[in-house]
Amino acid sequence: MERIYELQAGICKALSNPKRLELINKLKGGELSAAELMEKTGLSKSRLSQYMGGLKATGLILSRREGVTVYYRISNIKILEACTLMREVLLAEIKGKNELAASLKGDK
Repeated sequence: MERIYELQAGICKALSNPKRLELINKLKGGELSAAELMEKTGLSKSRLSQYMGGLKATGLILSRREGVTVYYRISNIKILEACTLMREVLLAEIKGKNELAASLKGDK
């Protein structure tokens, strides 16, 4: 059972980078070429390759080559669901903090 925690930690580590999260978000609409991802994110070819290598190593994304073009896609829809769930948790937390701050201002 300990191995599953190691694998989970590896995925969490891959998702701990804001650019990697952005790349996953860009791929939620479907497969994109490396050139399209560079255009959408402003990343250089070498930086994109570095980020995608980390995501591929953990199995979060898949790639395929067609001629000289590399295409990337999400490996499993549940990855998007997990990212969406985490974003919803964060937004709820922020909303709660904002409501608390507003109520504290009202006490003055």
